[in-house]
Amino acid sequence: MKGISLLGGPLELIPEGFFEEQKNNNQLLLGVDRGSLFLVEKGLIPDLAIGDFDSLKKEELVKIEKVVKDIRYSNPVKDLTDSELMIKSAFENYHLTSLEVYGATGGRLDHFLVNLFTFLKPEFQVYAPKVTLIDRQNIIKFFLPGKHYIKPVEGYKYLGIVNLTDVENLSIQGAKYPLKDYNSTYPISFASNEFVAGKTVEIYFEKGTVSVIYSKDLDRFANI
Repeated sequence: MKGISLLGGPLELIPEGFFEEQKNNNQLLLGVDRGSLFLVEKGLIPDLAIGDFDSLKKEELVKIEKVVKDIRYSNPVKDLTDSELMIKSAFENYHLTSLEVYGATGGRLDHFLVNLFTFLKPEFQVYAPKVTLIDRQNIIKFFLPGKHYIKPVEGYKYLGIVNLTDVENLSIQGAKYPLKDYNSTYPISFASNEFVAGKTVEIYFEKGTVSVIYSKDLDRFANI
């Protein structure tokens, strides 16, 4: 089963039509902290609401408690973040095969980095290939060593390939800017690469964790 999770990031970064789309699918719906309230206020009832809910007023938490059956309260003083607890619950308790996470980027940079770096933790690496972070401009996927085929996504012109850790023999084939047998002991973002005529891009590496970021401009030629 596929899951959809909403965190408490800025609503303006949620893809257009997100809430309407959730009304017409049968995927597991998970709310994290204030993300649970966003869902309820849009008439959507999460299958799971999890968090310390410290971003909610008492009356807002009551709204969630009235309609959500599975609520898991975390301690504000904890080793794992609310989003990490959600990921563990999603895969260990609900046995999801894949998970899309919204509201994980933008706003506070420390929150975004927590969500990005989660998949570098040994206990979360097994989930990395199953999780996608999505906002209005970006689709972020994670890959472990091996050969992977990256298919184009309509509307996303750019392709960023980022080694989040040490990487060995990273190769990019079929993209506008190819790369061969690249090694690095620190993260590098190979940004603004592009698909060629809608063809699949192949990446290969023997060590490390690599993120692939589909991205697009909202208004490239904006003026003040």
